[in-house]
Amino acid sequence: MSDGEDSDAGWVFYRDRPDWSDVTPVPEDDGPTPVVVIAHSEKFEDVYDYFRAILQSDEKSQRALELTKDAVELNPANYTVWQYRRDLLKALGTDLRSELDYVEFVIKHSPKNYQVWHHRRVLVEWLQDPSLELDLTGDALAQDPKNYHAWQHRQWAMKTFGLFEKEMAFVDKLITEDVRNNSAWNQRYFVMNNHQGWSDLNVQREICYALEKIKFVKNNESAWNYLRGVLIHDKRGLNGNAVVTSFCEELYKNRCRSPYLLAFIVDASDEAIKRQETNCFHNAERAIEMCHALANKYDKIRSKYWNYLSDKFHKYKEQNANANDANDANENNVEH
Repeated sequence: MSDGEDSDAGWVFYRDRPDWSDVTPVPEDDGPTPVVVIAHSEKFEDVYDYFRAILQSDEKSQRALELTKDAVELNPANYTVWQYRRDLLKALGTDLRSELDYVEFVIKHSPKNYQVWHHRRVLVEWLQDPSLELDLTGDALAQDPKNYHAWQHRQWAMKTFGLFEKEMAFVDKLITEDVRNNSAWNQRYFVMNNHQGWSDLNVQREICYALEKIKFVKNNESAWNYLRGVLIHDKRGLNGNAVVTSFCEELYKNRCRSPYLLAFIVDASDEAIKRQETNCFHNAERAIEMCHALANKYDKIRSKYWNYLSDKFHKYKEQNANANDANDANENNVEH
């Protein structure tokens, strides 16, 4: 569906159609000195010259509606065409169910086009019927699991009409098929955030879910990010959950050196220091060790960042040492 697809058998130019003889086409006007002139096909120019004409005259007719379909075929991302088509649908009282079928056809041929997904949303809003949207987006995501527009439309439909009931099973299936599918992990968080909620029971369940997936693929950034997101809702934080700490230490003891594991230990240590809850697992010295390993071996591409954090932890140590020295001095003064 593009300007290049202009070899339709039996195509008749609008300028040669008797039922359009009453319309004077309006050529594109790029001004007297256009910077870049786009070389459109003859068919494209013909269709859009007549589209500009009906737009100027504000014609509301069935032939105008058919013309917008030809214009969409040549450029499905044209906002003005879609907006005028919506104006025509309203004015003509067109069957919106047939329009849904048409839009589904366009989506299948142009699945990453924002305008067609927006048109679909407007139709569903007009009809107040989202019954086809999960299947439609599911099909689009089967073709491309990271299709942002399909995910956006799916989330809108779910949140607007409360379509959460079967979403966890859908998401779990996607993650099972591809544990690194970041979009599916994001959708899982969306369902938790907007439907199931973050009760302590749900938090612990999702922690266990993330840990199981990390155990399966230890170098999976998506699962580690999800774990961090869930722990935001745990009052114990990154460093206070014994299950998570035990899991991470077991991985480390078994020589796992995933940069995401080491980075998690660094962040847990940083949190422990800020909360004044340091322990044998989470402290400045351990964080410095992890930062050095990341900067020099496991995540060299971000070495400057890890060296920066290492310097910050060194300052923590110095401040702590100075504070301890001051306390000792005060105690000695009291004794004397």
